[in-house]
Amino acid sequence: HETQTTCWDHPKMTDLFQSLADLNNVRFSAYRTAIKIRRLQKALCLDLLDLNTTSEVFKQHKLSQNDQLIGVQDVISCLTTIYSGLEEKHKDMVNVPLCVDMCLNWLLNVYDSGRTGKIRVQSLKIGLMSLSKGLLEEKYRYLFKEVAGPTEMCDQRQLGLLLHDAIQIPRQLGEVAAFGGSNIEPSVRSCFQQNHNKPEITVKQFIDWMRLEPQSMVWLPVLHRVAAAETAKHQAKCNICKECPIVGFRYRSLKHFNYDVCQSCFFSGRTAKGHKLHYPMVEYCIPVST
Repeated sequence: HETQTTCWDHPKMTDLFQSLADLNNVRFSAYRTAIKIRRLQKALCLDLLDLNTTSEVFKQHKLSQNDQLIGVQDVISCLTTIYSGLEEKHKDMVNVPLCVDMCLNWLLNVYDSGRTGKIRVQSLKIGLMSLSKGLLEEKYRYLFKEVAGPTEMCDQRQLGLLLHDAIQIPRQLGEVAAFGGSNIEPSVRSCFQQNHNKPEITVKQFIDWMRLEPQSMVWLPVLHRVAAAETAKHQAKCNICKECPIVGFRYRSLKHFNYDVCQSCFFSGRTAKGHKLHYPMVEYCIPVST
């Protein structure tokens, strides 16, 4: 406050980032990143925010010029609308001033690390939509709509802007290397090659490409699987730590009969006698019958 600079982190944000270090023992980068983002999403209460509401708030605040830069006051006013709405539905879970502070802190860390005090409108939208709750393909549709032109088609530059803003989320967590680094060119190329290098793609072509879980975006579908698996209880026992029922992801060997592993053993690379790490496993994020 004395120097009137804003390069500090909220004390609760500092605690949150320190707690994410516990997850560094997860061997698989897409899961490690997705679990970190899930923890962040819940800390910011964005897991309570549905896509439609997010979109409505952007309209209400007249955030239609995506290239425009908006200042911290405008971001705060947009976040206040979002969290006041959430507080009405989830009284005990949402502390509006704290959520606004935390979410602003996160957005600045992701999209304004140099602390100029301004964020591009499109970055704000893509950041908040990526962490909102909703069906995965619906989310792809919303994200596409944000960057598409008036013809509802998207060219390479527009797709590049979308992927660039999205990749900043894992980058800020120190997890960008596994997703091809900050260079999103190869992903843009792969999407347009799949569509015979036409100058523009439709939303359906974009969703078909995203279903293949391209390297720069794979953390997003995995985030949705992590969220789906959280409450899943599987009627099976972990062959390593003996947890029963298995809660979360369940991994089942395709090589050994009746060999199940819980997510913490699987992610940290523990194995039982006679089962090798490279053996194929199938993942369940929702309970299935025997």
